Amino acid sequence: MTAFLSWYFFITLLGWLVFPLVRHLFPALADRGYTLSRAAGLLLWGFLFWWLASLGVVLNDLSGLLLALAIVVGLSIWVYVRGRSDIADFMKQSWRVVLTTEILFLLAFGFLALVRSANPEILGTEKPMELAFINAILRSPTFPPRDPWLSGYAISYYYFGYVLTAMLARITDVPGTAAFNLMIALVYGLGAVGAYGILYNLLAAQRAASAASDPTRNTNHAFSALLAPLFLLVISNVEGFLEILHRRGLFWKTAADGASTSAFWTWLDMKELSEAPAPVAGPLWDRLGFWWQEAQWAGIGKWLTEQFVPERFWWWWRGSRVIQDYTLQKGFQEVIDEFPAFSFVLGDLHPHVLAIPFGLLVVAVALNLYLGGWRGSIPVPFLGARLRISPLGFAVAALVLGGLAFLNVWDILVAASLIIFAYLLLCVREDGWKWERLEDMLLLSVPLVLSALLLYLPFYLGFSSQAGGLLPNLVTPTRGAHLWVMFGTLFLPLLAYLVYLSFTSRRANWRVALILTLVLPLTLWGLSWAIGFGAVILRLDVVQVYLAAQGVPDTNALFVAGTMRRIQSIGSLLTLMAMLFPTLAFFFGNHSAREEDGSLSLEGESAPGSESAPQVASFVILLILLGLLLVMGPEFLFLQDQFGSRMNTIFKFYYQAWMLWSLAAAFGVAVLWRTRHWLATAAFRIFFVLLLIVGLAYPLMAFATKTNGFTSSFGLTLDDFDRVRRENPDEAAAIQFLLNAEDGVVAEASIVTASYSGYSRISTYSGLPTVLGWPMHEGQWRGTSEPQGNRQGDLATLYTTQDWRTAQQIIEMYHIRYIVIGSLERTTYPVNEQKFYDNLPIVFQNANVTIYEAPQPVTENR
Repeated sequence: MTAFLSWYFFITLLGWLVFPLVRHLFPALADRGYTLSRAAGLLLWGFLFWWLASLGVVLNDLSGLLLALAIVVGLSIWVYVRGRSDIADFMKQSWRVVLTTEILFLLAFGFLALVRSANPEILGTEKPMELAFINAILRSPTFPPRDPWLSGYAISYYYFGYVLTAMLARITDVPGTAAFNLMIALVYGLGAVGAYGILYNLLAAQRAASAASDPTRNTNHAFSALLAPLFLLVISNVEGFLEILHRRGLFWKTAADGASTSAFWTWLDMKELSEAPAPVAGPLWDRLGFWWQEAQWAGIGKWLTEQFVPERFWWWWRGSRVIQDYTLQKGFQEVIDEFPAFSFVLGDLHPHVLAIPFGLLVVAVALNLYLGGWRGSIPVPFLGARLRISPLGFAVAALVLGGLAFLNVWDILVAASLIIFAYLLLCVREDGWKWERLEDMLLLSVPLVLSALLLYLPFYLGFSSQAGGLLPNLVTPTRGAHLWVMFGTLFLPLLAYLVYLSFTSRRANWRVALILTLVLPLTLWGLSWAIGFGAVILRLDVVQVYLAAQGVPDTNALFVAGTMRRIQSIGSLLTLMAMLFPTLAFFFGNHSAREEDGSLSLEGESAPGSESAPQVASFVILLILLGLLLVMGPEFLFLQDQFGSRMNTIFKFYYQAWMLWSLAAAFGVAVLWRTRHWLATAAFRIFFVLLLIVGLAYPLMAFATKTNGFTSSFGLTLDDFDRVRRENPDEAAAIQFLLNAEDGVVAEASIVTASYSGYSRISTYSGLPTVLGWPMHEGQWRGTSEPQGNRQGDLATLYTTQDWRTAQQIIEMYHIRYIVIGSLERTTYPVNEQKFYDNLPIVFQNANVTIYEAPQPVTENR
């Protein structure tokens, strides 16, 4: 509880302290950035501290953190002194949104902290990796931080989110094992208020535009904006609702021999759900009476669990694996399709999760730019042109864009596109659709992206990646059924909003939209085959292997089979095209004329220099369009990596699309909730209630399952180290010793298949670098396994050899200081401990763990 309160009060204080500065940076937003001030303050503080530590101006310690914080707060105080009266007026006028923001943040942060306290284990999946980064950063004296699993090297990963976590851990004096869980809760809280702020600002801008033509329409949207965190963080895909249908045995038939069959579940083809469900105990309502008699109100929960919640272990995992890819030989290829609610059920602190609040900050930057918040100009050297943005706005955009890329490199494409296209719409509103708009986009995109990269240059100098260009997706299109299971809860409100715009908008450029809707997928399809046939010429050996895996003799047969597969799975493409058509029509229309209810007046030439209020729906259409491009792209192309499939591209692109579409869907629901046609409004509200039933099925069941009903037989705690002490007290004592010991490299057991296991547990929990941790992950981070050299074999030799000179050479080669011999080392190797006992002092020992310390060179910097 103390750790939770320290984080809550510090991040809240940070948000308040930097709000004067944030308010100055976001002049066009109705909330003036208040809902985003915590995330913005954390980003500014982290950016400054990281730079100071990277330059060697400060050490990675508490004094360096306080200096960076003092600079940020000092700058904010300077801004406050210049405009204190304006801030006071804002607080008086916007007290509803301020109060709602504070309540929402506390509830969201507190809820996820409760979830994590009921299952704080940092075990399984990639949680140990993430904890290792946090603890390694806490133990690194300078930046770049050391790689915890490859001694002698710096981290080669987008690690900014872990730097922010370590900063909060140090300044609140919280151990890394608790900071891990608190950071997940904090991201949830920041994501909730960030999404709330985006929708509030959209609705407020829409209200301002509507009030200009109808002063009687002055609805306050402080409550309606809560739809955004609902759609982003809570509402989930349809898989959870399907689990209920499956659990109830719907659409199954039982033959005379007792075998169960189902045409529906077989057609749907989702693992586990295509298998016959276990029988449910007793008739539905009779069992309710039974549980009511047994436990009364508590019995209702037991009845719901018994009758509706799946019994499978980790049943909620299937929600992130609804897309099913198969080769032409029917070989299954795993595809990851996470969405935010799943991420917070799982509890991994991965970069795509850490980036959520800062991705929303990018949306705010784009919205502020579109609304004209940074009016001004910047001359472009040598070209005689000018950017229609102030230097301050350009700097903020570059800082936030670069920071998001440092948090999660995958996000830079969509984030940069959002800002650049928002700038494009600003130019269109002021000067109409002309070919010069392409010039405007290029003039901004090149310096913006370069500036974003230069602001975080030290990171890129030491970063290597497994990414290796584009590959064609020739035979694995997404089935329409699977796409609807994944995005159905967002598709329906988005389609409803697009239909609404089609009826209420007087003009839209349908001709251009029709052409582009047909040309875009055909172009992507042609490009995919062009890349594929090009590979025949350049990499014939690789192509032959691919053809053999697909079971076809040549590329002609592959083309025929791939085309037939795409036609058979045409549902997904038709869905996307059906949404793309109206979206493009509204995007390429006239953005300057005013219409009511957030609709667009689109078609023909816009009036140059129009000063009409910017139409918010144009920005929402942009969100929908970028989401469509993200989802359509992997249907034809994917980024090459070590997995050799589109698994990772689907994972990252779908996640970004969910973020964009959730905001757009929330806006659409808010608009359609209050249309002027009472019958349409009533019908839509009924539809929305049904949508909630489907979309809330997953999180309600999954959070309850993952937390065991929010109970723990060992008590609630946010510190995973409590579990380590309970389950393995001897190793916990050894780790505690190393946490307080002097710096040095650790030797511990490692094997080729160490990933996703308990190996590297000493370095993970102590923060000290080990010779080699998870080899597969190290190869992924660096795009090669070459830096690992023969570390695997050298570690085995170190523990097994009888010759002290051989062991000593390995110790000196890797500058090893602490040699750990525990149960894992003894089960991994036939350990020969005598050589250590004869030549090295024992610095720690208990019943199961012994730690030897090797002497260090006197000149070594400790």
